Amino acid sequence: MTDPLAELSAAGVAVWLDDLSRERLRTGNLADLVSTKQVVGVTTNPSIFQKALSDGAAYDSQVKDLALRGVDLGEAVRALTTYDVRWACDVLKLRYDASDAVDGRVSIEVDPRLAADTDRTVAEAEALWWLVDRPNLYIKIPATLEGLPAITEVLAHGISVNVTLIFGIERYRAVMDAFLAGLEQAQAGGHDLTKMASVASFFVSRVDSEVDKRLGKDHPLRGKAAVANARLAYQAYEEVFGGARWKALEAAGAKPQRPLWASTGVKDPAYRDTMYVEDLVAPGTVNTMPEATLEAVADHGAIRRDTVTGNYAEARQTFDDLKSAGIDMVDVTDVLEKEGVQKFEDSWAELLASVTDQLAKARP
Repeated sequence: MTDPLAELSAAGVAVWLDDLSRERLRTGNLADLVSTKQVVGVTTNPSIFQKALSDGAAYDSQVKDLALRGVDLGEAVRALTTYDVRWACDVLKLRYDASDAVDGRVSIEVDPRLAADTDRTVAEAEALWWLVDRPNLYIKIPATLEGLPAITEVLAHGISVNVTLIFGIERYRAVMDAFLAGLEQAQAGGHDLTKMASVASFFVSRVDSEVDKRLGKDHPLRGKAAVANARLAYQAYEEVFGGARWKALEAAGAKPQRPLWASTGVKDPAYRDTMYVEDLVAPGTVNTMPEATLEAVADHGAIRRDTVTGNYAEARQTFDDLKSAGIDMVDVTDVLEKEGVQKFEDSWAELLASVTDQLAKARP
């Protein structure tokens, strides 16, 4: 019997879960996934929290206490979400220690409504870092143009960062530059680089969804763009982290900013439900999966070592073919970034509405 998730880990891919809830924590489900499914990290976003808080009674006691105290909505949301993230950090602390502060990380995102405001993003990131108060936390910051200087500044303060909503290769290069600048400033400020870490969340399946829509039904390039895009992103990663600027930081104990494949649940049922895992195996990466994808890989994943680095020429040819087919990848990624920010804002609004309703019901 093979263990595809163990094979994935052995190939250098860290397995993370793209989900979190109070129920998952309370029942020990997250701890079980850590011990049986190779899970060494957790990512969250406003959509995940909105779903968790709207499902079941796991939050009722805390909501009642918050209502009795008369806290405002913003404080209530932070209290509810940071409680879960702090608990998850504690569940994963052993993995954090065993990996020398690389894995065992849990991500929490800044208020997505701040994506176009650098200063407020930095302030929110610092507040979340203080509230959770765990060394294995990641603060998620969107890779918008306004987010880039915030990423640098937050890292400069010694705070580990998960850069999210990356769709295009040029923006990814800007993210890596922001990371290097942040570490350089952190080093100058006396922070211990050996305890800091970062991942760059490069979104996958949404690229195919947008490109496939533009290609139309039955086009031979359907389902090809996302993997090609991610593979070329990894090529850029190898270039940047093979350079002299990085080597100077590495000599000071810094860890590279790992590419994280996000949005790896297949959205088109015509595609293999494990394709965004199997086709993106590369050393030093992270794949954060919704539970359905995690279980699919565990059940029937076919893991081959390194399906990325030997396929750069093929990926570049796919991009050339997409261009010939009239697909403007710059426009695709611009659209996806705008939609991504909007989706998180919409989920945040739903989260606020849900908490507002729960607080009203719990008030005496």
